[in-house]
Amino acid sequence: MDSAHSLADVQYSSFWLSDPSRPEPLPALVGDTSCDLLVVGGGYSGLWTALIAKERDPSRDVVLVEGQQVGWAASGRNGGFCAASLTHGFFNGLERWPEEIRTLERLGQENLQAIEDAVKRYGIDCDWERTGEMDVATEPYQVEELREGAATMAEYGIHAEFLDTEAIREQVASPTFLAAIWDKDGVAMVHPAKLAWGLKRACLELGVRIFEHTPATDLVESGPGMAVRTPYGRVFAGHVALGTNIFPNLVKRVRPYLAPVYDFALMTEPLTDEQLASVGWQNRQGLGDSSNQFHYFRMSADNRILWGGYDAIYHYGGKVRAEYDHRPETYEKLAEHFFTAFPQLEGIKFSHAWGGAIDTCSRFSAFFGTAHKGRVSYALGFTGLGVGATRFGAEVMLDLLSGEKTERTELAMVRSKPIPFPPEPVKWIGIGLTKWSLDRADHNEGRRNLWLKAMDALGLGFDS
Repeated sequence: MDSAHSLADVQYSSFWLSDPSRPEPLPALVGDTSCDLLVVGGGYSGLWTALIAKERDPSRDVVLVEGQQVGWAASGRNGGFCAASLTHGFFNGLERWPEEIRTLERLGQENLQAIEDAVKRYGIDCDWERTGEMDVATEPYQVEELREGAATMAEYGIHAEFLDTEAIREQVASPTFLAAIWDKDGVAMVHPAKLAWGLKRACLELGVRIFEHTPATDLVESGPGMAVRTPYGRVFAGHVALGTNIFPNLVKRVRPYLAPVYDFALMTEPLTDEQLASVGWQNRQGLGDSSNQFHYFRMSADNRILWGGYDAIYHYGGKVRAEYDHRPETYEKLAEHFFTAFPQLEGIKFSHAWGGAIDTCSRFSAFFGTAHKGRVSYALGFTGLGVGATRFGAEVMLDLLSGEKTERTELAMVRSKPIPFPPEPVKWIGIGLTKWSLDRADHNEGRRNLWLKAMDALGLGFDS
């Protein structure tokens, strides 16, 4: 069976969001209301912000508005890798903030543990598994890079076990795997939609008022606070936290810092016992390969394999449209790559295929700020690694709104901004040239051309 036939019966929807435990939507806001804190956006950023705000001060009146349904966008269709890293990986953080990397790594570990504690405290059933993640070499030149990477991480007190070819294939059987680094404690696997729905329930239990199908359309100052307009009403709030990520931000000056990049994934049907035995994977780690155009893959609770990544599609003008959420040519490419990695699974079919936009910024990790005299805060640009880092972003937004100095607000990562993307058509041309160069490097033993070296020197990049 060729790879295209494996897609014959596929459903074009997120496997996670298709779960029958999906809650019913809450009513939209009709009329005017007021509150102490308004949270805009019902993904992880907004949910964590609302929850932590109530945990810090149970008497605070908190309202959350969501344009569609809680968790419907990136929070309900990501790969379900919940990483401790706040900087899109240790090496990105080391390159950008070497003097703070130990602090950032500690804060990241504390943040991941806080997520696990919240899952237990609120009884959130989200298939949480602290299995870690393996970064896999699939080309010979990557093997030594991983070995050196493990040694560098050890210098900073981070234990990542280097696995040679025999050791990695004992963990997960693929003829394409040549070596790996296994971070055993820094990543958890999670059902992303169930996590979002569980956070929604926890927020409601603490008294957060949530309005779904209530997009925020305008933000203006109103007396000592802010007013946010919605289709059928307004919210008057002392403070506003914006967790809208890739969707047009109500603080327009931050929009040039973001580029919507479309990422895609497939999910197989459940593996039989025989198929499961053929791949091993008994420790159920998350995996990603070491190429610039990388794949990420993992096992679900019911023993399906999620296989995503590789293509990162930017549309001219930075448009975010529903019709971009599916791309058959990418699905076929992903299927072909899947069977190259796991030829023993020839004949298995994919049950779901989906995609959507990621809020990419030029430094690959979140940036933060305030507007309207400190009444409004935002956390944006998680670049595909926001399942864990959004909780940290929520803490930062609340710290900024409080006006108090904290360990978080004093970080250079929090006090600085990435370089904004240039206007079109330069933006589209630059991203296209970067993608072409990254693909060329992947097929040339990782050698970076002059364009990539110039981008590296400027601290610029493109990722999903």
